[in-house]
Amino acid sequence: MTDTSAYHYNVIRRAIDIIDAARTPLSLEDLAQAMQMSPTHFQRVFSAWAGVSPKRYQQYLALSHAKRLLQERFTTLDTAQAVGLTGTGRLHDLFVTWEAMAPGAYARGGADVTIRHGWHDSPFGPMLALATDRGLCGLGFAAETGAEATLADLMARWPAATHVEDPTAVAPLSKAVFDGAGAARLHLIGAPFQIKVWEALLRIPTGHVTTYSTIADAIGHPRAVRAVGTAVGRNPISWLIPCHRALRKSGELGGYHWGLPVKRAMLAWEAATTQT
Repeated sequence: MTDTSAYHYNVIRRAIDIIDAARTPLSLEDLAQAMQMSPTHFQRVFSAWAGVSPKRYQQYLALSHAKRLLQERFTTLDTAQAVGLTGTGRLHDLFVTWEAMAPGAYARGGADVTIRHGWHDSPFGPMLALATDRGLCGLGFAAETGAEATLADLMARWPAATHVEDPTAVAPLSKAVFDGAGAARLHLIGAPFQIKVWEALLRIPTGHVTTYSTIADAIGHPRAVRAVGTAVGRNPISWLIPCHRALRKSGELGGYHWGLPVKRAMLAWEAATTQT
């Protein structure tokens, strides 16, 4: 990867690993030395990606931040829009329109559907985008899982579809994911229960979090917490359908399909852009 955003992600990912291993806050000088960069250069690269200093960012990456999110930025989903929690994060707030694929097409594994895909750079490393003629139907991140595994994962969900590598065709939709220039059109393809869970995820405002059990309550299946967790993990359009905002009641992050470092980076980046 040569794109600046991919380079920034790799810098941040390495910093996350160092911060996790240290268990205690590190100074700018310590972090820069560990990454074999000058303090000035590291500060510039870090701030360009996160919008805040490494010291401030460490606070957002700390495990305790997830617990603070539950205490201070928790939303019950059903009341989020009523009280005006629409999110104010730069780059994040997109007008998302979506529709579900017909149950028959889902049952047939995407037969008679053409899905185009392409790789693009993102703040969280290489991003794979898949799209039908109606909008994005897949979005995955390969920084932790690798490109081949990410591609195989998303394509295998629709084994009967016609898959075409076409980065140019997918590029406008991929661009809308992060630049906020227009509506992000989503074409959700999943079982009815999964669709309900993903719809609930769409109601979590930027910079806020919820729990798996709250999602279960919101969709009318309070006892189906484990099934909700599975559906969250099968979310085909990560980031735009913000499964990274679902935490355990304890404040632990839980799992993440594309790797916990990516989930933590997403939460930290949202915190940095909505609380500064």
